[in-house]
This record gives sequence, structure tokens and C-alpha cells, in this order.
Amino acid sequence: MARVKITQVRSIIKRPKTQKLAIQSLGLGKINRSVSLEYNDAVGGIIRKIQHLVTVEEI
Repeated sequence: MARVKITQVRSIIKRPKTQKLAIQSLGLGKINRSVSLEYNDAVGGIIRKIQHLVTVEEI
């Protein structure tokens, strides 16, 4: 599977709890923080839920 770099670009202030939990589950939490994860269906679903808060690039 491919690896992806996920960077948080927007704040989670005034966001629903499910979106806050999704950000936490990826290991993010502050703007401009990045993580590198192995892409799979679970990670893809989380990314789709918070796609307006993050940027994703393939490594």
C-alpha cells in the first residue's frame, strides 16, 4: 500500500466532536502538524470525514 502525508491546515475549534476525534485518531491536533501513515480503507474513511481540515499528499 502507499504511504500518505497528512497535514492539518485548519483549526478544530467549533467543529463537531466526531471531527475532533478523527483528528486525534490520526495523531494530529495542531495546525501544520504532519503525520505519515500507511493508506488503507480505515485511514481513507477518516480522511474523507475531515478533508476540509487537512491536506493529503502521497509519498
